[in-house]
Amino acid sequence: MRALRTAASGMAAQQLNVEVISNNIANMNTVGFKRQRAEFQDLLYQNVERMGAQSSSQGTVVPTGIQIGAGVKAGSVYRVTEQGTPTQTGGRYDMAVDGRGYFQVILPSGETAYTRAGNFSVNGEGQLVTDDGYAVEPAISIPQDAVDVMVSKSGQVQVISAGSTTPTTVGQLELATFFNEAGLEAVGDNLLMETAASGSATVGTPGDTGLGQILQGYTEASNVDAVAEISALIVAQRAYEMNSKVITTADQMLSVASQVKS
Repeated sequence: MRALRTAASGMAAQQLNVEVISNNIANMNTVGFKRQRAEFQDLLYQNVERMGAQSSSQGTVVPTGIQIGAGVKAGSVYRVTEQGTPTQTGGRYDMAVDGRGYFQVILPSGETAYTRAGNFSVNGEGQLVTDDGYAVEPAISIPQDAVDVMVSKSGQVQVISAGSTTPTTVGQLELATFFNEAGLEAVGDNLLMETAASGSATVGTPGDTGLGQILQGYTEASNVDAVAEISALIVAQRAYEMNSKVITTADQMLSVASQVKS
């Protein structure tokens, strides 16, 4: 009975849906996190009677035909890149991007990763780094005698050293954009990697055309909507239960058919 396989594919699809939703909810407080959405596609159809087929010698054709679907499959898990709410932290090294763009990070392997999480710190050498100690690119070094650090909306980093009132520029932040941001590959630790789907990075100065501005003393909150996720979770649970009910019903029908005696 086809209903068994069809309903089983529906249960597997809703299981994936719940896993995506649970990951969104788990990262509600993750800085710069972008929620994901599972998308599905119907499977191939069996044509019992093809529409448009000739049904008589007089040239009449079948108007709709008979097609029986085989169920559902996962099409993609799409990353929704809409901006999260800037949250004020007061940290001098905390930064949020107001608009498009990603901070660039150099991994130990030498590869460049990208992130919206701007909760930066400085290491023992005064270099601006992520929570994991990965250096921000372009490199920004804060002098040890700096008493204040200022980051402009355009990404210019200035410091005021002890005994001086004149700001000194120590670096310039840059942002990267991609033609297809949803095509970036998440590798954990709030980092994303460039792929063939995302296209090559286009690097520019914050505030330039198509790029956001830097907000010092802020971080970008996750864009997960708790109410929407809980609603989606309830819908997925109901769909899972209905598919399991279909399997139970189909099993009962098969049981009845097997008990029929001639």
